[in-house]
Amino acid sequence: MLNYYPRLRDLREDQDLSQLQVAQYLDMKQPQYCRYERGLRDVPTDILIRLAMLYQTSVDYILGITDQKQPYLRNFKD
Repeated sequence: MLNYYPRLRDLREDQDLSQLQVAQYLDMKQPQYCRYERGLRDVPTDILIRLAMLYQTSVDYILGITDQKQPYLRNFKD
């Protein structure tokens, strides 16, 4: 299993955001978000997607599957 939790902290710090600011963006309390960064809780898929959008990267990057920070071309169809 990949250890992606430190990447969450690194992305947040790169954007000069606090845990509280990210938690507010995700509509949750700061201690809940802190558990994600510390690896005490797995991050749900919907939260991973929102974090990827916030940090303008891909879920694969957050999960450590790739080291390519650039997001994929999003091709949503209505």
